[in-house]
Amino acid sequence: MVQQPPPLPLDANGEVDLRAPLMSDTILQVRTGRMAPLAPLSIKSGINKTLRTGPVQITKLGLEGDEQDPTFHGGVDKAVHGYCAAHYKSWQQEFPQSADRFVPGGFGENLVLGFMNERNVCIGDVFEISDSTAMLQISLPRQPCFKLNHRFHLPNFAPNTYRLSRTGYYFRVLHPGPVAAGNKLTLVSRPHPDWTIERIQRYLHKETDNHDINLELSQIEEFGAECKDNFTRRVLRARAKANKKKPKEKWVDYRVVERKKQTEKITSFVLEAAAKFGEGEEEKELNPGAHAKVRLGNGLVRAYSIVDGDKERFQLAVALEEEKSRGGSKYLHQEVKVGDVLQVGAITAAVPTVSAASHHVFVAGGVGVTAFLAMVEFYKSIHYSVVLHYAVRSADEVPFRDRIEELKKEGQLVLYDKAAGQRMDIRQIIESRGWNSQLYFCGPKRLMEQAEKEVKELGVDQKEVHYEAFEADLGGDPFEAVVANKGGVVVKVGEDETLLEVLQKQFEQPDSSCCVGNCKTCLVELKAGRVDHRGTALTDEEKATSMLSCVSRGIGRVTIEI
Repeated sequence: MVQQPPPLPLDANGEVDLRAPLMSDTILQVRTGRMAPLAPLSIKSGINKTLRTGPVQITKLGLEGDEQDPTFHGGVDKAVHGYCAAHYKSWQQEFPQSADRFVPGGFGENLVLGFMNERNVCIGDVFEISDSTAMLQISLPRQPCFKLNHRFHLPNFAPNTYRLSRTGYYFRVLHPGPVAAGNKLTLVSRPHPDWTIERIQRYLHKETDNHDINLELSQIEEFGAECKDNFTRRVLRARAKANKKKPKEKWVDYRVVERKKQTEKITSFVLEAAAKFGEGEEEKELNPGAHAKVRLGNGLVRAYSIVDGDKERFQLAVALEEEKSRGGSKYLHQEVKVGDVLQVGAITAAVPTVSAASHHVFVAGGVGVTAFLAMVEFYKSIHYSVVLHYAVRSADEVPFRDRIEELKKEGQLVLYDKAAGQRMDIRQIIESRGWNSQLYFCGPKRLMEQAEKEVKELGVDQKEVHYEAFEADLGGDPFEAVVANKGGVVVKVGEDETLLEVLQKQFEQPDSSCCVGNCKTCLVELKAGRVDHRGTALTDEEKATSMLSCVSRGIGRVTIEI
């Protein structure tokens, strides 16, 4: 005869009382699963877990027969995932369109528990399993990822899990042993009674700048590395910020250590910092999709996409566009050689990382691939669903050929060779992108204009698209800008100047980065007046109160704040 679990504690409304003190709880289900395709995507996931009957052995790395994507799951700190069954009723009520998907096992948990949840378990809690030698310890809150959006077919669902504190939690295995449905988990030790999973999530996701709390959490030894390292980095950043006043613009000498002709028109340059970064000075790592502002020997300042590397050593690739060049690409191609020193200013992220998307669709033409190559490789390395559509005039114009061929071999790249009669159909790419996809475009002006046109005609949400232009129309009619927060000073912008250039000369503000309207670093507040908005970083709503000083132009006179 199967023994029934004891009744669950109920609140005044007859619902499971999630805040009832926890001494023990019953394991309702045990689940394991193998890595399998996450349809209709090409990537694999271990989120689909099936019900197990009878005892299953728990080892230091989890339940026997269970597989996880090791990029974000699994390992000693994430050996076993637990989830409260009572949460599913709430999800069903809040998202009735996906009610049939919110059933035990839906979150990919190994152990389905009755009322043990984020409000009544604390980091470091130790539990023994009845009729077993197994002993488990709470090590981490679960961090939501895009696979939950896909699992429940709800775009941007994942953040709800930590906002409502229904993520589930991970155990590490202190002692192996068997586990089966009907076993009890009994609390035997609670070293940190003040730090429930719910309270930790408050500071992990919401109040992220509380230095004292970050310091306290960074010192909890029982924390898994994922969270412990996160809080430690925050502490170090806060200390560095307190001890160092950031200059308006810091220019660093970099030596050109490699130069390579990638194609007839594209040349790559590897730049290495003349002085190594001191320990704790600043983070060397770069997010894929970053770009660097480079001061050239002829006095010009240009921003270029970083193909790969970190802040100490990185690679750029520049196309020579003699007809359109404003002098930057011509100087690099004709004058710069190995051993020369260039100055590098701001190194910033430009292409946003959209972790909530189920599928990432990159579309590039010509040298535009340099803005996306590292991102595509990064998404591929962490097992995200990604594809790069790349158009060139001929096969001879493909830079970084070995890396492009590797992506093609692995199915992450579609190459369009115009000389071979292959044409990229942007509209078809957009229409076939799939549910919950993110679009990214970078290429020559014609490609970008076509992309914007198709996106608008197909009604794609602006938040689902990123444009990374590498050329911009900067000139136009002269205009004036009243800088309201600088005593109402009026600055005049000539037909061959940008508002950014004029403001930086007079006020050393605002900061700038891409200089072609891709990011919002140079954004200024628009208080009054009409603007010829250029660039792609602002939504239609943002254009009512902001302008990009690097590319946009006032019409007549505008009033701004910087």
